[in-house]
Amino acid sequence: MLCENTPLTCYSRLIAIMAFSIINQKTATSFEATPSETLLAAALRQGHVFAYSCRSGSCGSCTARLLSGAIEPKEFSESALSPAAQAAGTILLCQARAQSNLVIEAQELPAGAAIEIRTLPCRVIELEKACHDVMIMRLKLPQNQSFDYLAGQYVDILLRDGRRRSFSVANAVDAELELHVRRVPGGHFTGQVFEALKPRDLLRFRGPYGTFFLRDKPQLPAILVAGGTGLAPIKAMLEQAFTESSRRAFHLFWGVRTRADLYLDREIQGWLEAHPNLNYTPVLSEQKEQNGWPGQTGWVHDAVLQAFPDLSRVEVYASGPPPMIEAIRSAYPAHGLPKEQLYFDSFEFSQDYPET
Repeated sequence: MLCENTPLTCYSRLIAIMAFSIINQKTATSFEATPSETLLAAALRQGHVFAYSCRSGSCGSCTARLLSGAIEPKEFSESALSPAAQAAGTILLCQARAQSNLVIEAQELPAGAAIEIRTLPCRVIELEKACHDVMIMRLKLPQNQSFDYLAGQYVDILLRDGRRRSFSVANAVDAELELHVRRVPGGHFTGQVFEALKPRDLLRFRGPYGTFFLRDKPQLPAILVAGGTGLAPIKAMLEQAFTESSRRAFHLFWGVRTRADLYLDREIQGWLEAHPNLNYTPVLSEQKEQNGWPGQTGWVHDAVLQAFPDLSRVEVYASGPPPMIEAIRSAYPAHGLPKEQLYFDSFEFSQDYPET
């Protein structure tokens, strides 16, 4: 059919339906991507999994090297990709869109990490106020429906206005999902959770997302660093390890502001009695709360270094606010932690981004 528009318009329409070839030189694998989708979304759609977390260009998890070809980079924060990194050919897979055939270099995860991303309905079955600003929300799937995910991954709650909010699943694989929702002042969805949502209400979610899960390296002790509700995915990881009777050494560091914020402290204390391979260090950061507190104080990432000044023979799994993650990424390599032994989930502020 002849194009009746200008040559430029016709070309734009042609490009929109083209699929470019993306070759990963590091693994000799390939997939296709259209110019309208991110490289990450295209890879996930075809069963290829690269490390990623926020999907909004904020955390820097999904870096890759662009060896040849042209991309449209879209928006990202400088903390995720510095000018120097850009000059060296580094791109973010969650933001880059192909404008030609590409050759990239990126670490691809094993095929077992590729789980189908699905949209499912669910029903609220319980809302438990764990502390002054954290609600534990439990969701039940429809009968005869299952949801596969790796302990540590997250889901998006799909809101009626088209927006979405991301929450880590806080329990190991089960017929129910447990989410830890921290109230954000003025938060669109968290306000609903605390003020309007009630048991039997219906929601929809999409997932699973993320590559934050325990790797199969039992010979390496796992240092688990949680900030606030960053405990949620780490709780799921530990529950899965306990279910599998893992003998791996785990050391959990949980950083919060006050004693009242240790909303699952009693449950963790119970884990210590049942699982001798688990150690636990709660850390308080708020100065006025530290008087009379017998435990660790200050920043949780510093508490880790006090206990483990040499990180060369451990794996670190960190989840929590961006400043904590940035501090860990900056400081821990100087203490011997190899880049490939650090896994993190940065709890970025909610942003709206395209469907993946």
